[in-house]
Amino acid sequence: MECLSHKSEIINTFSSVRNFSFKEKQSPLLDEEQMNGFLDAILDFKKGLTEKTQTIYEFNDRIERLTWFNDLDEECLMLSNDLISSAKDLWSSLIRQYVSMNFIRSKGIAKNEIKDFKNALDEFKESYMDLESTLFFLPEMPDFIETTKQLSLVR
Repeated sequence: MECLSHKSEIINTFSSVRNFSFKEKQSPLLDEEQMNGFLDAILDFKKGLTEKTQTIYEFNDRIERLTWFNDLDEECLMLSNDLISSAKDLWSSLIRQYVSMNFIRSKGIAKNEIKDFKNALDEFKESYMDLESTLFFLPEMPDFIETTKQLSLVR
């Protein structure tokens, strides 16, 4: 009796394996529609990252221009301080996004776009740190004040 039960289990397992094998031979791993969807998602990711990178570069240029402003009043310094704080917060969020791309980067997906994004982030950090130094730390140094006076005469 036990033999019939074993035989039945073997037949059921064989039938399941056979049916699954046959079905898999008839269908590819990914059909064309699924593959196109996957590739479209990669293209969308690359496009979005490129747009984000461009925005960061624009911020870099704008912040860099601010470092050339002279004789700012208290209100302008306060606004600049708020800008620097917001830039630091933005950089922190964006660097976390960059770190979350480690898996994508390790697979070679969007390698150039991710590299450009990281370069933009590095420049962004440098931009807001330069602004902070120019407005709040360097003006306290006598050598900087003298050099700034001499440079203003050159204009």
